Amino acid sequence: MIEVLVTGAYGRMGRESAKAVWNAEDMVLTGAVDRQGVGSDIGQIIECGRTGIIIEDSLEEYLKRKRPDVAVDYTGPQAVYQNTLKYLEHGVRPIIGATGLDARQINDIIDLSEKKGIGGLIAPNFAIGAILMMRFAAEAVRFLPDVEIIEMHHDQKIDAPSGTAIKTAELIYEQRADGYRQGLPAELETLPGARGAKYNGGIRIHSVRLPGLVAHQEVILGGLGQTLTIRHDTINRESFMPGMLIAIRRAIDMKTVVYGLEKLLFESA
Repeated sequence: MIEVLVTGAYGRMGRESAKAVWNAEDMVLTGAVDRQGVGSDIGQIIECGRTGIIIEDSLEEYLKRKRPDVAVDYTGPQAVYQNTLKYLEHGVRPIIGATGLDARQINDIIDLSEKKGIGGLIAPNFAIGAILMMRFAAEAVRFLPDVEIIEMHHDQKIDAPSGTAIKTAELIYEQRADGYRQGLPAELETLPGARGAKYNGGIRIHSVRLPGLVAHQEVILGGLGQTLTIRHDTINRESFMPGMLIAIRRAIDMKTVVYGLEKLLFESA
């Protein structure tokens, strides 16, 4: 049985993760950490009855007492980096679903994991359909290099653009680093930011935050007399769970943290 801690367990993604782990036949939920809901039985939060697992607020104190095999983290940009370093220092494999890590922090985490020989995953998105959307976009840009990204999320998401949008731009850039259009030289924004942010000086990313949304992304590619739109919609947060469970199972045999679920689905980690 794989022992799993969920950090950020009281949030919407944390609850889904705790429930998925609780229901997995080859896993056991051993702990729940969050600054909210402290003292509550996680079973009551995820509607599976009392479990005896009480939400606590100190990750450091939990890791001093217990060393689970894997920690799933859905905290936020302010906490996730330090949390991940703590997991690695305590020999716990991190599965990071929280976004907001910058490139330097990701590289630091990977370097530390390699030194310690501890596997794990940083995943901008766990939805398998979203991974396919990114892969298809990276393939399409070889033929249609004019591309923009529109990502849409619920109004409680703090960071923008989303980790999924950044990862999509990275994959596109790897395919056509010198081929995508970087905009008109004299392009004028009468309202600053109207054309979105630029990834590596060229790929436009537009962020939308509205109530009623969950997680959605369009990659729009343009060509002579045509456009191609590749879109993924997350209807509910259950869609992230199959990918997360794959990551937990694979992390047990990995020796380094990798960035992107596609590394587990399409490549040898």
